[in-house]
Amino acid sequence: ELLRECLTAVLSQTRPPDHVLVVDNASTDGTREMLKEEFPQVGVLALPENQGGAGGFHEGMKKAYEDGYDWIWVMDDDAFPDRKTLERLLVQSCYSQQYQVLVPLLRSSDGRWHGVGYWREGRYRPAQVSLWSTPFPIDVFTFNGPLFHRRVIENVGLPRREFFLWFDDTDYALRIGFAGFQVLCVPDALVHTDIGRIKRMRFLCRAWEEVAVPPEKLYYDVRNRGFTLLNGVYRGSRWRSLAFYIAWNLHGLIKDLFIHRQDWSMRVRFRLLGLRDAFLGRLGKGP
Repeated sequence: ELLRECLTAVLSQTRPPDHVLVVDNASTDGTREMLKEEFPQVGVLALPENQGGAGGFHEGMKKAYEDGYDWIWVMDDDAFPDRKTLERLLVQSCYSQQYQVLVPLLRSSDGRWHGVGYWREGRYRPAQVSLWSTPFPIDVFTFNGPLFHRRVIENVGLPRREFFLWFDDTDYALRIGFAGFQVLCVPDALVHTDIGRIKRMRFLCRAWEEVAVPPEKLYYDVRNRGFTLLNGVYRGSRWRSLAFYIAWNLHGLIKDLFIHRQDWSMRVRFRLLGLRDAFLGRLGKGP
């Protein structure tokens, strides 16, 4: 259902894409049959096994690059761009030719802006979207709507398929910045997609909200984030970044033990496994 809605939005653009490619990650729910019947104009890259989101983006971008396209627009199947999003990104690329990556703003169903920000010593800082009415430079972004010029792939390569899930977009954004490419956020180009399930937390008389990360995905978050800090290429102090990473995990362990009481043992297990594999450099599909 999400893919159907996403494709309808993509094919209804005021500047339609020259070609649309769906990467099918070895689905078994009738997706290929639905595409053949309802969207015959769409290409399908059927993978023999589930390679996770990271593998899907890797293979899809590789295929588009090999087919010779100048600009490659990527997104998940739960992203729904406004009708003028691609047009506005491409128009901005003409005015800002020094930027090889153009990124839309993401808006969730509850009105939250998200998906763009800055990387400072191992931590993500969201951009203050309310301060900008014109395009502005950013460091990191998600894979929901960025438009890449093929020169980025020529110089940086492809997203790490070995990450399987999670943090592949941030790692790729950091590699892009290290290679000297600039990233521009175009605020009047909008993509509607939810940030995830927001959970209200309370501990020691303090209340806050955060995105609820399931235990099995927590493993990939911890592992891939740690691998990037240990082996990735980005600007900034690696030691300060690692210190923050260790503190972030200690804080996470406290929350696992005292706040996530329903599944605390599973969360602690997956977090420790993620830490182990990050320092050992073990990637791929997790345990």
